[in-house]
Amino acid sequence: MTENKNKKKNPFSIYWIYAIIGVAIIGFQLFMSSAGSASLKSENTFLTLAKEGYVEDVLLVNKVRVDFKLTEEGEKFVKASKKGEYKPLRESLKNGSRMGGKPVFSVKILDAGTFTTQIKELNQELKSEGKEVIEVIPEEEVNYIGQILSFLLPIAILVVIWLFVMRRMTGGAGGGGAGGQIFNIGKSKAKVYEKGETTNVTFNDVAGLEGAKEEIVEIVEFLKNPKKYTELGAKIPKGALLVGPPGTGKTLLAKAVAGEAKVPFFSLSGSDFVEMFVGVGASRVRDLFKQAKEKAPAIIFIDEIDAIGRARGKNNSFGSNDERENTLNQLLTEMDGFGTNSGVIILAATNRADVLDDALTRAGRFDRQIFVDMPDLNERKEIFQVHLKPIKLEPNIDVDFLAKQTPGFSGADIANLCNEAALIAARKEKKHVEKQDFLDAVDRIIGGLEKKNKIITVEEKKSIAYHEAGHATISWLLEHAHPLVKVTIVPRGRSLGAAWYLPEERSITTTEQILDDMCSALGGRAAEKITFGKISTGALSDLEKVTKQAYAMVSIYGLNDKIGNISFYDPHGSQFTKPYSDDTAKTIDDEVSKLIESQYQRALQLLEDNKDKLALLANKLLEKEVIFKEDLVAIFGKRPWDKDEELLKVDAVEEPITSEENNSSESTIEGNNSETKKENLDESSSENLEQLDDKTGEGA
Repeated sequence: MTENKNKKKNPFSIYWIYAIIGVAIIGFQLFMSSAGSASLKSENTFLTLAKEGYVEDVLLVNKVRVDFKLTEEGEKFVKASKKGEYKPLRESLKNGSRMGGKPVFSVKILDAGTFTTQIKELNQELKSEGKEVIEVIPEEEVNYIGQILSFLLPIAILVVIWLFVMRRMTGGAGGGGAGGQIFNIGKSKAKVYEKGETTNVTFNDVAGLEGAKEEIVEIVEFLKNPKKYTELGAKIPKGALLVGPPGTGKTLLAKAVAGEAKVPFFSLSGSDFVEMFVGVGASRVRDLFKQAKEKAPAIIFIDEIDAIGRARGKNNSFGSNDERENTLNQLLTEMDGFGTNSGVIILAATNRADVLDDALTRAGRFDRQIFVDMPDLNERKEIFQVHLKPIKLEPNIDVDFLAKQTPGFSGADIANLCNEAALIAARKEKKHVEKQDFLDAVDRIIGGLEKKNKIITVEEKKSIAYHEAGHATISWLLEHAHPLVKVTIVPRGRSLGAAWYLPEERSITTTEQILDDMCSALGGRAAEKITFGKISTGALSDLEKVTKQAYAMVSIYGLNDKIGNISFYDPHGSQFTKPYSDDTAKTIDDEVSKLIESQYQRALQLLEDNKDKLALLANKLLEKEVIFKEDLVAIFGKRPWDKDEELLKVDAVEEPITSEENNSSESTIEGNNSETKKENLDESSSENLEQLDDKTGEGA
């Protein structure tokens, strides 16, 4: 490791030699052209010296310059003269006396024909006076070095630009490993951890994820103590695929493997195989596995493998590039092809397992698919304990309370929450991070930054207050609605007002729960209709949410009596074919419309029956801008079906009720139910079914 660092720090390069040679040539040319010479500023000065007979060896060079020497009398005259026009000649004579030899002087001429005429006239004058005439000898001077440079310099500039562009495209020289050099473009760009090098992350740094961590730890044990398993006839798994939503800790698990395993660990991203040159991806795959086999036993980790592992044979009619498929084919061959691949385990991570090629996910390539789900209550508590270690907390901070306030938060979200709370405390000049700072951080992350200076008219503010009061009233009166945390009409982010709820830790969702949720979402528009007799565009996010939920109930989850127990969910997201007829599409649209309208009428009736309490709640909201659960208890009384605050831990493991291909967080209600809910006036809420694909509503 030390030797590699020293090599990287070595400043010597072959390009320094080229630079030194180029500078030497240019300097030599400049020196030879200027050594021992001085230039006169005017032709008249030269003609004055020539008239007195002080010049000799006059040469007309290339018809643009006159070179000459001074006679002995001329040198004496120049040295004795104090005129400024002879200053360059005097300085050159001094230097020439130190260096030896007679200096050569020059003067530039504007026109060779005029100069020749002036010399003829001067010679006639000198001849009439009986003096020696001046002989001007024409001479052609060839600058070979200048011509060579003028020919080679443009070529050299083009070569340098080409090398620079190619090195940038291939990761840069030195910084990209073996793939950084242009002639090593087909080499693997993987980061290698070996010979004691580590990521400084261990399994102790990975909180929660007990099931996933157990399987990953077992893979490390395979490499550390293979005899324990091979003696019983077991084979080491060839690969494990980590699947789960973003931010749940897939890459962190891989870092822990690199930190714990005492074998070479190759880490790279799926996009590292992709290049603009044909055949580069497949070449890098071959080189990666060649290096891993040479250092076996070893582990290869490919993050975001969906960059090269997408299903083949789709959208070829649109001119898709075959280079990605060639890379995938080479990867399939290396993982479980005709050749042997013993001692190399492949780990991969993706949050788009539904788009992966079936040949890639089969047993024999990825023997295990480890689902890394969103953390539950107890796992969030463990994650908080990890991220709270470097933060200066107030005494007796309640970690259980923080875990309960963050349903649906991933590990990355919790890390961001802890950091945001510390920033808020520092902004308020606090010495410790307090409980309120964490609550403010939750509001900041979910709702956005407060905009108290946003310009809102009195009528708009009143409409917003009744809208949010309608949400709060309906959710309080319905049994299956989520418990309310607080309601605010202070603008946050893109929303003009918001209502925060604390969802239950559900594993499944019933029809009654979805209907109550839809009715609560329509409570805002219903409150505007009852109070003002008109509706506004503020219910956009509510309508988006309700529409997605209704289409999901009818066309995906089989919760509609007329459509029946049929699911039209397409995990691959095909946009060009529908698995039902036009008549069925019309029936789906009709049932969705009836479902939404029935819940809207239900909300209108509930608010009409409690119109006085709705007005009281809205006025309090206008007065205080933020109200909490206690304010609703004072107006409506305690909800009879409220559960105790203490959440129970369910030890039993229920059988999954969804099909194997629909068991991802994008296609099941339970994958989104745990999100902290917020009803916004003009942006999508965080609630059940929000992550469903837009194709849910394409029945018509």
